[in-house]
Amino acid sequence: MEATKESAHASVDSFIHARKAKFTMNLSPVTQLLAFLDWFINLADSPGKQYRIIEDFWEKTANYWDYALRSCLLPIGESEKPIARDPRFRDEAWQSYPYNLLHQAFLMSEQWWRNTTTGIPGVSRHHQNVVSFMARQFMDLLSPANFLWTNPVLTRVTGEQGGQNLVRGWENMLEDWRRQRNNELPVGTENFRPGEKVAVTPGKVVFRNHLIELLQYAPTTKKVYEEPVLIVPAWIMKYYILDLSPHNSLVKFLVDKGHTVFIISWLNPTEKDRNLSMADYHFDGIMASINAISKIVPDRKINTAGYCLGGTMLTIVAATMSRDGDERLKSMTLLAAQTDFTEAGELSLFIDENQVNFLADIMFDRGYLDTKEMAGAFQLLRANDLFYSRIIQDYLMGARRPLNDLMAWNADATRMPYRMHSKYLRRLFLDNDLFEGRYLVNGRNIVISDIHIPVFLVGTVQDHVAPWRSVYKFHLTSDAPTVTFVLTSGGHNAGIVSEPENTRRTYQMRTHHEGEKYIDPDRWLEEAPKFKGSWWLPWQEWLAANSSGTTAPPGMGAPDKGLKILGDAPGTYVYQI
Repeated sequence: MEATKESAHASVDSFIHARKAKFTMNLSPVTQLLAFLDWFINLADSPGKQYRIIEDFWEKTANYWDYALRSCLLPIGESEKPIARDPRFRDEAWQSYPYNLLHQAFLMSEQWWRNTTTGIPGVSRHHQNVVSFMARQFMDLLSPANFLWTNPVLTRVTGEQGGQNLVRGWENMLEDWRRQRNNELPVGTENFRPGEKVAVTPGKVVFRNHLIELLQYAPTTKKVYEEPVLIVPAWIMKYYILDLSPHNSLVKFLVDKGHTVFIISWLNPTEKDRNLSMADYHFDGIMASINAISKIVPDRKINTAGYCLGGTMLTIVAATMSRDGDERLKSMTLLAAQTDFTEAGELSLFIDENQVNFLADIMFDRGYLDTKEMAGAFQLLRANDLFYSRIIQDYLMGARRPLNDLMAWNADATRMPYRMHSKYLRRLFLDNDLFEGRYLVNGRNIVISDIHIPVFLVGTVQDHVAPWRSVYKFHLTSDAPTVTFVLTSGGHNAGIVSEPENTRRTYQMRTHHEGEKYIDPDRWLEEAPKFKGSWWLPWQEWLAANSSGTTAPPGMGAPDKGLKILGDAPGTYVYQI
């Protein structure tokens, strides 16, 4: 009876929190309030910091008026700006009066608020980051670049076009609203439909269950390396980021180099899939794929690669297989994937006890975390780049930026089921169970140090989802014979999609051998050799070096073992919206 009452009370809380989330952008108001109180109370108890904040205010005020007077009295360009650089104000029009004074006043106010919300003695790091983040969001909203009459570029364009840019912008806004209401993908994504312009590498669906489709790609070489490659994408994304257009498809690159490639295409969960668990993604996802590959390419070990969340789950699977004496894996590659979550980047702003409970209530009410909510979190992290710049370009300038294949893929996200994502946030993000050896599989602990196969790690310089220093922490628990770490230019997505033809790419690479002394990330950054070009090339060479030789390509699927061809790649799950 007590359990029933407790469940009823919890359901009421979930219902209320889910409705409240519509007005708080899915952020827990409790987290925000606790962070503000922590900051405010400690600031009130720090008269020295208060004095420094007031002193900073008057210093900035004096600097601003000094700049204002000089800019009025001296010829244009001779007065030195207090804050010289900000990409929002790079256009020359911002240097003319009165826009120069306007944007400098804004930048100095923004800097003052940043100083005011950081460095308060006694405030927890998490609460400080939350308060500073919220202050940044408020200031970003007030940027003069966001408004027609305070943005000289917008006023110039509006005058030149007689306001037609605003008419087009209004039409763009209505079209976006209509598509969002009808759960349609954004404008331009129709030019990158999977199977037509992207995800076109020839292959077959050779296995399907309630969670995945396993794709096997057709060979393009007379001989292939003996060990096949299994790629595990994150289930927060459609798999075809790794099979975009033919010129930047990692899958095609590997197939053309003589590798037999398999990749998982995840189901896009709906409300009926609310009870999919971490164990389902482990056993019905990755292990089911490994079992299928072992039938198609019997008596051969498998090179594996996991991207983002897929890499984290691949690590769990590899540690479990090693614990249980399953030696079918030849190597493991982790692409922008974390195993330690204590330094999980700016996403940790949204992860604490209150926030996880709040998200769990939202997901419990609906059965999943929606793609729009996840996209909203990423837009908040990079509001200037992902939100306000789009508002200015699409709605005020009235000129849509044409989508490329990566941008179209980014708009084609997947949902996260309630049970799995709740456990993922709590066990991995909050409690860090995997890294600290407390994660249980089938009732028994697994540890990363049990993984005794060569490991290849890739981090990206500008990654706000899986910061490279967090990815690098794999070294701290690894007992692998070799760990090769690559740090590549770019961000979480663009850094991984690094085709060899892209001459602007650079990377650093160094291999740590078993028995060698640990090198901290800062020292690694100083000492690791630097290279121009794509990290795909040394990775493929690493895969080839870990191969047992070449052989004739295997058949597609294994009909005699129950793995008949179910259709052409990219399959059916990739089309689920």
